[in-house]
Amino acid sequence: MSGQTRQQLEVFFQQQERRALQTARFSTRNSEDAADLVQEAMLRFVRRYAERDQAEWPPLFYRILQNCMVDWQRRRGVGDRFRGWLGKSTDEPDQPDPFAAVADPDQPGPAQQLGGEQIGKAINQALEQLPLRQRQAFLLRNWQGMSVAETAVAMGCGQGSVKTHLSRALSKLRELLADHQQEA
Repeated sequence: MSGQTRQQLEVFFQQQERRALQTARFSTRNSEDAADLVQEAMLRFVRRYAERDQAEWPPLFYRILQNCMVDWQRRRGVGDRFRGWLGKSTDEPDQPDPFAAVADPDQPGPAQQLGGEQIGKAINQALEQLPLRQRQAFLLRNWQGMSVAETAVAMGCGQGSVKTHLSRALSKLRELLADHQQEA
């Protein structure tokens, strides 16, 4: 890998890291697990796709991240079954988010933050209630800003499926967030 490619990868990962962590956090509900998944996705990406054209990187990276999250959920399900058979609890308190302490120069004032935090919590809770594929479609299209075609590549499905998942996600989110729409 050339030095220029390394620099381009570094810039790409810096641009994607915060959103990728948030995306993984929606699936894992744990900051440490989310960070591990993002790191694993970055390593897999570098091994397989670093030499690809930069325009192809976002959907490929998010496809790998989605696969890592699905693998994590499968492993977690198997582990939960074993712990259940052994009578052990699976409840582990979530660690504080290490990235929350990073200062954002575009941060709004305290009053705006409070209102934003309340809405943000409601949105996070609503997103957590979505089925995995609907959540993936919503986050990739609306959070990552990917096109339908890029989202289809990232999710490993057809464009029609992306549209269906997104439509259902938006409908469910409107329903779950109806109370907050009336307040605004």
